[in-house]
Amino acid sequence: MRIGLIGGSGLYEIEGLEITKEVFISTPYGDPSSVYKIGTISAKEDEKQIVFLPRHGIPHSIPPHRVNYRANIWGFKSLGVDRIIAVNAVGGINKDLSAGDIVLLDQIIDMTYGARESTFYDKDRVIHIDFTNPYCPEMRDLIIKASQNIGLPIKTVGTYICVNGPRLETAKEIQFFSMIGADVVGMTAMPEASLARELEICISGISVVTNYAAGTSEKKLTTTEVVETMKNSTDRIKSLIKEIIMHVPIARACQCKDALKDAEL
Repeated sequence: MRIGLIGGSGLYEIEGLEITKEVFISTPYGDPSSVYKIGTISAKEDEKQIVFLPRHGIPHSIPPHRVNYRANIWGFKSLGVDRIIAVNAVGGINKDLSAGDIVLLDQIIDMTYGARESTFYDKDRVIHIDFTNPYCPEMRDLIIKASQNIGLPIKTVGTYICVNGPRLETAKEIQFFSMIGADVVGMTAMPEASLARELEICISGISVVTNYAAGTSEKKLTTTEVVETMKNSTDRIKSLIKEIIMHVPIARACQCKDALKDAEL
């Protein structure tokens, strides 16, 4: 069993995680964001393999609208990954959220339609996957229990609205997003999540609120604020990920593994 991690540089430095090799994957969809770092972490009486990929490359040089999401997810699949934990930074829309809060996502609103390559099935097969619940419910339950085990408070529900970027949003856009039920805004959750579902990979989304979204604060939005808040949250995220990995079961009981069943016309 291999567990995938998608995030920024530094996450592979989790205590107890030993990187054993780096692998470059050539895919039918082009090159992934970087090499995949493969390592092991001790979990109870066995070891679990972790495959880490920095979404924006190392150094951070790929903007969100240029990330090759298809290549990234395809690479995970080819390396035998069946579960992915995706971490990202977001702006807070919901007024109950504060900078530094950790949000376990359960829903997505996709505003990137047509702007990004978003499916593996655009040639010889017609596939319509069920995306009612974009994030694996089994993984979500596991993450909630893991956060409780280490005494880490997290928001257990959250709707992520994904915009194309790379610019930040206008105040009126954020007002509109709030009206349609978005809690946080970011630029990377899609088509990452739907592509994982198309390859029958379980995916979970963990977001760190790094700033207040446009119009919800009088302060100017800066990338410096995002970087600093994410940096300050890294240790908590690492602890959570380690605890999650410790308790991931080998067998999957969710419907993600059967996403293609009855999905083809």
